[in-house]
Amino acid sequence: MAVQKIWTINHACGDTTQADLSDRAADRRAGYARWLAERDCTDCWRATQDEDTESKAEWLAKKRAAEQAEAEEWSAQYRMPPLEGTDRAIAWGTRCRHQLMGAAYTSLVLEGSASEAEWAAIEDAARPLTRAGWWIDQRDTDPADLPELLAAATGGDRPTENPHF
Repeated sequence: MAVQKIWTINHACGDTTQADLSDRAADRRAGYARWLAERDCTDCWRATQDEDTESKAEWLAKKRAAEQAEAEEWSAQYRMPPLEGTDRAIAWGTRCRHQLMGAAYTSLVLEGSASEAEWAAIEDAARPLTRAGWWIDQRDTDPADLPELLAAATGGDRPTENPHF
């Protein structure tokens, strides 16, 4: 007797559906059918995602607005010049600069051995970098690498790290 291909699934939402599992290996169908039964059917799942998407979007918008306000306040407090680029890039770059500079301060001064005077030099090196894209590109870097990145970006000795260029 062949392993069944069409399974009746009694979903967690209470709905019952027929699932064609012929595209799965025969020895994996029962486990997958059991997994499907633990979840809502597709229609119920989509309905909850649509509801959640609205609240997630609202939450994210509020979070971004708070981050933006904090980043702009920080920029004014530490005399960081406005960034250049598109409106969207400026907003994102401002947040990235704030987050990277804050993380670098924690890493280098609070947890590391850099002095406040050394940090002031790092801040001074960051001020000329007004291209929002540069800060966006650096958003995932190790904060401890910031002094080297700033030196590479503001130094005029070579345009790239490629020694053959």
